[in-house]
Amino acid sequence: MSQIQYRRILLKISGEALAGEKHRGLDFAIVDQLCQSIKSCVSMGVQVGIVIGAGNFWRGVKDGADHMQRSHADAMGMLGTVMNAIAVADALCRHGMDARVLSAVEMNKFCEYFTRDTAERYLSEGKVVLFAGGTGNPYFSTDTGAVLRGVEIEADAILMAKNVDAIYSADPAKDPTAVRYSQLTYDEVLAKHLKATDLTAMTLAMDNDMTMICFGLAEENSILRVVQGESIGTTVKNKF
Repeated sequence: MSQIQYRRILLKISGEALAGEKHRGLDFAIVDQLCQSIKSCVSMGVQVGIVIGAGNFWRGVKDGADHMQRSHADAMGMLGTVMNAIAVADALCRHGMDARVLSAVEMNKFCEYFTRDTAERYLSEGKVVLFAGGTGNPYFSTDTGAVLRGVEIEADAILMAKNVDAIYSADPAKDPTAVRYSQLTYDEVLAKHLKATDLTAMTLAMDNDMTMICFGLAEENSILRVVQGESIGTTVKNKF
């Protein structure tokens, strides 16, 4: 299948997925594979925006729980997303692409400050844009940041590349009877209390009639396959 289903995407990648079996830091073999997948998409004319979590360095809610004030812990998480974005942007450039990091928090020494118009210009020029710093505020996850940026850039779809290959009724690693879903409406996700993303991200996507695909990053050519319209993982919409 060579037809492109989504011309502009917002790709959300979990930080843990970039760490691989080490679970911390960056596995550059995985980063290189990611870059090859993105390059395949870009070469076909797909405009790519990326949000990367920080779980391979720091998770504010989990790592700072009961030890730090929440806003401070979340600030550290935002810095972790900047670290990941800089690393992946560097790798993308080494693979022959032009990549720019736009941060929701001003840090001009390391990256540009995010504005919607700057992102639009870079995407239209064929550059890969990495959105760092989450929403720029504590108490919001990078999933919410990804949906927000996806809505702002008017993406055709939000691609949630996770460690799990789809949305399940329960954690499949803990519950062998967990049901795997191929399609869900946002109403179903919310009614069933499914842990695909946090509630704020799901509600924001639902309110803006955004298509979301949740799939496994580790699956071969998964990003390109989704962009081409292949049904992998779980697709979430308001209506089918």
